[in-house]
Amino acid sequence: MITLAVDTSESRGSVAVRRDGRTVAVRLHGETSDYSSWLLGAAEETLGEAVATMESVELLAVSTGPGSFTGLRVGLATVKAWAEVYGTRVVGVSRLESMARVGDRSGLVAASYDAQRGQIFGGLYRWVEGAMKVVENEVVTASGAFVAFVEEHAGANSVQWVSLDPQLLTSPEMRAIREPRGDRLIACPADVASLIGDLAEERAKRHEFTDVLELDANYVRRSDAEIFWKGPASGVRRGEQA
Repeated sequence: MITLAVDTSESRGSVAVRRDGRTVAVRLHGETSDYSSWLLGAAEETLGEAVATMESVELLAVSTGPGSFTGLRVGLATVKAWAEVYGTRVVGVSRLESMARVGDRSGLVAASYDAQRGQIFGGLYRWVEGAMKVVENEVVTASGAFVAFVEEHAGANSVQWVSLDPQLLTSPEMRAIREPRGDRLIACPADVASLIGDLAEERAKRHEFTDVLELDANYVRRSDAEIFWKGPASGVRRGEQA
């Protein structure tokens, strides 16, 4: 099976082509270019390197967030257009859940990355008999609050911390919480699109496809317009479907 995976959740996005469960080509997004001008060309280049075409793609995998409003909209709209033109099936997946698949597939996994404004996006998951379960809805909060949030659920159990920004989880206070349990801090690879493709393929095997008409983003954070008109949110904000 050939999968085209797209991640436009934030400036560090990527596009990957996977063939028979293995990534064969990747393009990483440069932080200076808009996704509206980058994505189509990057997909074409990646497919060319993989000696594939849009017509040969059997699965479109796409991040549904959390992340940037503009970036996610571009990625989801592009994937919807491809699905309509080529009749390709789609699986939309959480970026955080895809990241959480890095590391050992056992126990608790906390995935996170920088959400800017002094906050991080975070999600907590648990491996149960080879399957990953969501422990709580994804959140956007300060890094210290996320560590406390995970601590509340982990108790004495060790946690694998997978992050694109591990430096945000290395304060002395955070280490004092994590180290006695034997927790691991794992740097997530930059080509998150490959991880998104891997999770999407697993769901496709179970025929868990996403209806293109229902494909939408989970931003977790409110838009700037909402914040401006309604005032800033406080504490931990849990994920909500847009």
